[in-house]
Amino acid sequence: MINVIWLALIVIGFGFAAAQGNIEIVTSAAFDGAKTGVTVCFGLISVLVFWLGMMKLAEDSGLLQKIAKLMGPIVRFLFPDVPKNHPAMGYILSNMSANLLGLGNAATPMGIKAMQELQTLNPDKTAASPAMCTLLALNTASITLIPTTLIAIRMNYKSANPTEIVGTTLAATLVATLAAVAADRWYRRRFLNKHPKPPEPMISDISAAAANPEMKG
Repeated sequence: MINVIWLALIVIGFGFAAAQGNIEIVTSAAFDGAKTGVTVCFGLISVLVFWLGMMKLAEDSGLLQKIAKLMGPIVRFLFPDVPKNHPAMGYILSNMSANLLGLGNAATPMGIKAMQELQTLNPDKTAASPAMCTLLALNTASITLIPTTLIAIRMNYKSANPTEIVGTTLAATLVATLAAVAADRWYRRRFLNKHPKPPEPMISDISAAAANPEMKG
């Protein structure tokens, strides 16, 4: 679908340029856009490498493990249907820790691995589970303490104060995260109402079934 949208935008742009007799503007814009993209990417490399290195140091020093331990109760509240010691929990914590530091590039691989692990717990392989929806919502609207990528872009364009967005970014992502959690809780309740869990068998029923093989099956 994204490919269709981009193709439509390109065709529409060429169409309007041809109608106005300024087709060379499209060619010039394409080259300028490519040049700007390369310039911005090179400007981001140094900052991203620095923060990825800092994250690696934090991981080796045990800081990320401490952050993950502090976030453990919150993650268990947000993902009640994921077992405590399941591998998905580790990837979820790593994804959230990277997003807190504004390292979206580092958070993406962890998010993908978390989704793969959550899929193993998903009873319906053709639809996203509630836990997968929760992870997607949190990854999209994650609280960001240090907007590393945005700071790098502002530095690349010679901003006088590239870090002045830290406070507003924190406030905006906090509101977005609270909204995402509230929406997730509401949809989870709707999902559980439509798909109630089967009642667990009583201990006496289990004992009776074990004592009487004819009751099994």
